[in-house]
Amino acid sequence: MRRPIINEDILYYLRHEQKENEGFLKELEKFADEENIPIIPSETVSYFRFFLQTMQPKKILEIGTAIGFSALLMAESAPCSKITTIDRNPEMIALAQKNFREYDQRRQITLLEGDAADLLNQLDETYDFVFMDSAKAKYIVFLPQVLKHLEVGGVIFIDDIFQGGDLVKTIEKVHRNQRAIYRGLHRLLDATLKNPGLTASLLPLGDGLLVIRKNNSEITLTD
Repeated sequence: MRRPIINEDILYYLRHEQKENEGFLKELEKFADEENIPIIPSETVSYFRFFLQTMQPKKILEIGTAIGFSALLMAESAPCSKITTIDRNPEMIALAQKNFREYDQRRQITLLEGDAADLLNQLDETYDFVFMDSAKAKYIVFLPQVLKHLEVGGVIFIDDIFQGGDLVKTIEKVHRNQRAIYRGLHRLLDATLKNPGLTASLLPLGDGLLVIRKNNSEITLTD
């Protein structure tokens, strides 16, 4: 996350006064920073760790593996969970597989290779926690299938939904190559924030985190 959306002094405090990553997570964080690979920032890590240790989900679905940092964080924070993570980038898949072989000591994580739009249709599991951290314009495309696989009472975290602050601008002020993302994110928020079957909240962590709870077995998404 390269464009913080809160006061820089507060951001500095959040990133330096909360518990830092240790061990292999710290090494992966350093690697991602050196290689300019986006992973969830430290303030989001702190919230993830708190939430997952409290919730203790049993089955987790992640869309967007990257180098495997967040999957390994979730495995550490919810040691009894089984985690399914999806990615289609061959370079990231190779890095994630290496990291899972080395650091997934309890063998909690299964990596599925391919497009999430296809793989979601093939899953026969339900999950009590889902983390979406992939192409932002596709969040609204993936959401209907994700909700079908989410148990009632389950929670979704969707990362990077403020688009570096562009989200609150008029579309004319957004760069042309960012407008598809802008439209997709607005569709996502229109479909979720006031949906009667969901409880949703926006958190100013990283580049924004949308948190959703599924309240009913049947959810109607309006666009």
